[in-house]
Amino acid sequence: MFKVIKYEGRARRGKFQCAHGGEVQTPVFMNVGTQAAIKGGLSAFDLKEIGCQIELSNTYHLHLRPGDDVVRAMGGLHQFMRWDGPILTDSGGFQVFSLAGLRKIKEEGVTFASHLDGHRIFMGPEESMRIQSNLGSDIAMAFDECVENPAKYDYAKASCERTLRWLTRCKAEHDRLNALADTVNPGQMLFGINQGATYPDLRIWHMQQIAKIDCDGYAIGGLAVGEPTQVMYDIIDAVEPYMPKDKPRYLMGVGTPSNIIEGVARGVDFFDCVMPARNARHGKLFTWSGTLNLKNEKYKLDEKPIDEQCDCPVCRNFSRAYLRHLFKADEILALRLAVMHNLYFYNTLARRIRDALDAEEFSDFRAEYSEKLGERV
Repeated sequence: MFKVIKYEGRARRGKFQCAHGGEVQTPVFMNVGTQAAIKGGLSAFDLKEIGCQIELSNTYHLHLRPGDDVVRAMGGLHQFMRWDGPILTDSGGFQVFSLAGLRKIKEEGVTFASHLDGHRIFMGPEESMRIQSNLGSDIAMAFDECVENPAKYDYAKASCERTLRWLTRCKAEHDRLNALADTVNPGQMLFGINQGATYPDLRIWHMQQIAKIDCDGYAIGGLAVGEPTQVMYDIIDAVEPYMPKDKPRYLMGVGTPSNIIEGVARGVDFFDCVMPARNARHGKLFTWSGTLNLKNEKYKLDEKPIDEQCDCPVCRNFSRAYLRHLFKADEILALRLAVMHNLYFYNTLARRIRDALDAEEFSDFRAEYSEKLGERV
């Protein structure tokens, strides 16, 4: 299901296969459609055009609205949103701990208030697995606790231990659900999640323990939540040697183009982040020369495309001046076109990383673009 084709240092070039879609080429950036939709007005058909390989949706949000029972009745997420490629669903753990108001964590799971109407909800490992089974995603994420950074050592340690016990329960329930005759996607995979805040010893211990549970892949969670970037890189460096070599590795919620390049250099295969779509909706666009703010006055009469090195549908057809006008006029089309460009850029970034690995030129690519892509035009 996953094969590493070649290495350049710790960077890995691989191939991944799951129940839906063709062969996924890695490293890969997964496009975030939290509520079965890309914020900014892109459909599943648009995702095909901009080079998306894997779409990501969220368990917590879809459980609340429209309800995972509704999605199941409609044939699962693939049928519901008309996307025939791979789908990964986040477990809902991060949202439970970041969006929900008052919450109470027990061994059984978490009781919390819906951010929509305040009604009380309980979610634990078994509930998360059942929701994701109803959604029919190709990759289900284990239910975990994402602690705040900085976290006290004793709390982070207790949380790691609980998350390990929760993964054991996730695995048992996931196996049971996949064996049922009426399961939406009996080929659904399960990825475990490494936690441990910013403590290398906890991260290593937790990774060693979850690697003993036969998951289909492993993620590094709880990073890019406020800690310095170098700390994030240091944690990846500490954890990576203990991650199974023959399983995909996923750095959750990361990040900037530079973060992705540096993550690949440290042995990561999968990435996701809301940043490209969120920034686009505010007029902040990524180019191969750095970032630009399209709302700036200097683009008022600029006939050039967003990026002259980009061949996305937006850059092939529209000027900076026109897109700036759309933003200033509060036209919905501004959001759609900007999001389309940024996601195309991120998918192209992943493809160019793969091409560089194929050509054994990733170190040169990293040297040229890791810092440059974070600069302002």
